[in-house]
Amino acid sequence: MMIPPAAAEPIFHIGTFPITNAMVNGWIAVAFFVVAAAIVSKRKALVPKGIQNIAEALVEFMLSEIRKVTGDEKRARLFFPIVATIFLFVLFSNWIGLLPGTGSIGVWELIEGERELVPLLRPAASDLNLTLGIALFAVLSSHVFGIRALGLTNHVSKFVNIRGIFRSFSKGPMAVIVAVIEFGVGLLEIISEVAKVLSLSLRLFGNIFAGEVLLTVMLGIFAYFLPLPFMFLELLVGAIQATVFSMLTLAYLTVATEAHGEEHEAEHQAEPAH
Repeated sequence: MMIPPAAAEPIFHIGTFPITNAMVNGWIAVAFFVVAAAIVSKRKALVPKGIQNIAEALVEFMLSEIRKVTGDEKRARLFFPIVATIFLFVLFSNWIGLLPGTGSIGVWELIEGERELVPLLRPAASDLNLTLGIALFAVLSSHVFGIRALGLTNHVSKFVNIRGIFRSFSKGPMAVIVAVIEFGVGLLEIISEVAKVLSLSLRLFGNIFAGEVLLTVMLGIFAYFLPLPFMFLELLVGAIQATVFSMLTLAYLTVATEAHGEEHEAEHQAEPAH
């Protein structure tokens, strides 16, 4: 019984760039959705049937769930491509990591003087590089949409609200104190943005990698029936983690596109004029 290492193992190189076993699993997931999208697009009809029915039902369900969080149709449709893609990719890549052969079929190599099995396939989300990349994309997307919805100045003011301090001078000393406190809170928000990336990536990586280790241990103890309940548990964990990751991404996108503080008040004051 060999416990998988925390880092994904390279199985070949393109020049000096290593191609890892986790990366291959991620490519399989991408290829699956590219082929599925091509098939659905080719077979689309006014009266849906077969695979188009399944695709439309899935899209309608995810769109309705996104709409419940955003509260409006426009932002739901705007965020749908990002949130749905993250959900489906994380879910599918987690589940194909449970297929027979993943983590057990590979080549024996001499590593640091010891013969070790290097699997050809490994769950994609058990590689911290992948989860960190998705988390960084999710958080950066929230800022892009925030700037698009509120404008650069208003969005940056959520984090560095110097404008609020200057405006408070005409409102009295208490307003200045509040503005300085809000400025400090904004700086803490910058730290929280970094924390979002770390928490998203480490949560997904930790759960999937821990599941991989657990299944390896169970297979080492008894290879036939004992691991089955844990495999069903990992199916559930994969679905939960995909849901949590995508819903947190949606929450970040929604919050980033909402007006904050004085901008929010200004919007409400401007509504009667419209």
